[in-house]
Amino acid sequence: MPAPVMFRLAGTLFMCLLLMAPPAADASPAALRDLTVAISPDALLLHGQVQGAFTDELRQSILAGTPTLFLFRIVFKQVKGLWPDETLADIEIAQTIRYDDSRREFVVRRSYESEPRVTRSFEEAQAWVSRIDGVKITPLDRISRGLEYQLRVKAVAGKRGLPLGLHHALFFMSFWRIETDWVIIDFIF
Repeated sequence: MPAPVMFRLAGTLFMCLLLMAPPAADASPAALRDLTVAISPDALLLHGQVQGAFTDELRQSILAGTPTLFLFRIVFKQVKGLWPDETLADIEIAQTIRYDDSRREFVVRRSYESEPRVTRSFEEAQAWVSRIDGVKITPLDRISRGLEYQLRVKAVAGKRGLPLGLHHALFFMSFWRIETDWVIIDFIF
């Protein structure tokens, strides 16, 4: 058989396999909840949490000592109507949870805090790693009263097993992950 015919046949077979595969169930029970935008004297802040991310598989993986990364993606834009929106902030907040079996404690690191949090309580560690508390979105001097803004937030959790730096670049390509839908908040400041 000539090579072009084989490529067409292989492509057709591949497409048939994709179409016959069962659709991916919306199996991720994780969702962003209690998102709140607050105003400090000098900045716009975000609070919120992921609920439903701790599946049995994720719990077992953490208790086996696998470091797990929770990544929050925050995009803040000024809505310009007929013109393209202006992105004022595009932020990634990384939070990791790791179980140290020798000390029987959980260590949670948050990218916006200088010191790790340590506890022996799995429930407390889960609460810490799945929450964002007062994350600075943008300084108040970058936004104006009476204008329309949009805040988009998404969270993804998964194994952290790649070398330093690569886990951020390739994180959204992970085959083992739990993710939320984008939550969009439109408001006038």
